[in-house]
Amino acid sequence: MTDGRYLDTLGMWEAAAALPEQLTAALETSRRAFGGDALPPGEAVRAVAAFGEGTAATACHAAAALAAPHLRLPFWVGDGATVPAFVDEHTLVFAVSCAEGTDAVGAAQEAVARRARVVAVGSDGELAAVAATAGLPWCPVTPGGPLARSALGGATVPLLSALAGAALAPDPTASVHAAAAALGRRRDAWLAPGGPAEELARRIGRTIPLVYGADGVGAVAAHWWKAQVNLNAKAPSFAAALPGLSYDELAGWGQGGDVTRQTMSLVLLRHGGEGPPAAALFEEVRAATDEVMADVFEVEGEGDDDLGRFFDLALLGELVSLHLAGREGVDPGPVPAVDDVHLPGGVGRS
Repeated sequence: MTDGRYLDTLGMWEAAAALPEQLTAALETSRRAFGGDALPPGEAVRAVAAFGEGTAATACHAAAALAAPHLRLPFWVGDGATVPAFVDEHTLVFAVSCAEGTDAVGAAQEAVARRARVVAVGSDGELAAVAATAGLPWCPVTPGGPLARSALGGATVPLLSALAGAALAPDPTASVHAAAAALGRRRDAWLAPGGPAEELARRIGRTIPLVYGADGVGAVAAHWWKAQVNLNAKAPSFAAALPGLSYDELAGWGQGGDVTRQTMSLVLLRHGGEGPPAAALFEEVRAATDEVMADVFEVEGEGDDDLGRFFDLALLGELVSLHLAGREGVDPGPVPAVDDVHLPGGVGRS
């Protein structure tokens, strides 16, 4: 699946293109990990909390958005190690880590100390060790290593499986299989030379893509697009969500159009599950920004349900970011700016 036209020393193209297979593999892995009595009964759970960074954080937010229509209890997502006071023995905690030594490890340890029901997911050896020591349910995620940042499906599906196993949300099996099958067909078209991903990257060019999505899976997908452009293309990109941006950010386009028309493009992530209010708001946003952007693009996520639409948008965004990298001769794999910050002794951890 690798696009041989472009520099790609770590195999990011192949990792991205494997998303359909990654979804079904994660479903089978999570079934084995969470079988028997590995998960707490739903009636014992009063809240869900999830911790992750990078791809793991996106997976947490995606699971929260996908589960929201079904959950009768709060699902809180934290992007760091701080464990809120409500976490106790009645909380189901997801510690998710797709890189070594993340803050999810510390969050898991603190949650265990508070007797929370902790489930660990990822490819982090340190988190796996914590899970083994504490006797926690552990679901491994692939790919690992430098390719782990493409493990969005691998990290999201186990969270949905765990919620189903605890009788808190519906079984995602049918949705995952449908999404994987549809994505397999879409992927082949997107990877073809001159396909939609390559064409959108060409039209974005060297402008800075600003990505907007509606609250829920669209907003999570917008952040994913932004992150992939940052990491793969080593280029600036920004994201925001409707309706929130209509209360503040939208006002920021009232001045400076002579500058933004040369430097920025807007990508609107649409999908069939967004609802009439969001659809109307997208039209208002487009009208308000049309004259201050180099171009405005609409991308339609396809799928039978929100899970399918989310991963449809996610895969296209990752492929667009890889084309943006390739057009500039950028190797999408190595991320020295991030690695330097998160090395031991740096200012943070990945």
